[in-house]
Amino acid sequence: MAKRNAEESTIGDVLKDFIASNRLEKGLDKVSIKEAWHNVLGDAISKYTTGLSLDRETLFVSLSSSVLREELSYGKEKIIKLLNEEVGKDLVKKLVLK
Repeated sequence: MAKRNAEESTIGDVLKDFIASNRLEKGLDKVSIKEAWHNVLGDAISKYTTGLSLDRETLFVSLSSSVLREELSYGKEKIIKLLNEEVGKDLVKKLVLK
C-alpha cells in the first residue's frame, strides 16, 4: 500500500499548481476569453467575428461587418466589463475592433 501524505490536496489545488508550474495560464486565458466572447455576445455577433486574439491585456477582434464594428465601438467599456465577469478575472483592459 502507498503511504498517504499528512497533507491532502484537492484535485482543483493540484491542477492549479500544475498550471502555474508549467506556465499554462496565458494559453488557458486565451481559450476562455474566446468562449466568453461567444457566450456574452451570442451567435449573431459571433457569426461576424473573423478573428479574436488576446495579447497582454488587449483583446483584438476582427469583424467582417463595418456596421457591426461601429455599433460595438459605442459599448466597448460594457463589453470589457461583461467579458471579465464571464471569465471571473480582469483579463481585458482594452478592446480593439478591426
